[in-house]
Amino acid sequence: MNESTDKRRPYIRSMDRWWKRDPYFIRYLVMEATSVLVAIYALILLVGLFRLSQGEAAYNGWLDALKSPLSVGLHVLILLVFIYHSWSWFKIMPKTLPTFYLRGAKVPQSAITWAGVAVSVVLNLLVLVILSGLKP
Repeated sequence: MNESTDKRRPYIRSMDRWWKRDPYFIRYLVMEATSVLVAIYALILLVGLFRLSQGEAAYNGWLDALKSPLSVGLHVLILLVFIYHSWSWFKIMPKTLPTFYLRGAKVPQSAITWAGVAVSVVLNLLVLVILSGLKP
């Protein structure tokens, strides 16, 4: 049978809403979308550095702008997004590491994830303790 005599059309799977078909795709797209808010927060910090370079009055104006209800709400949203973003990266960590053995047994992926979270929490608390000891 040749192509000219075959009247059947080949099956072409629809790509409409492809990301809704599998929960994995939704989680992946949400994780990728969180990077946008991470970038926005980086820009907020860069504006703060720019204002600091302009002098005390400009920097204090930037600090006052951060105290507005809209800014506080945005920071709460960004904090929640950062937590999700960090968690998603810690969940990926066991997949990026080579197989890890401890005393001859393979270390479970969840143990690697929780070890990464624990180290991160301890280091963040250590930084907070060090910074709280500094007096301006």
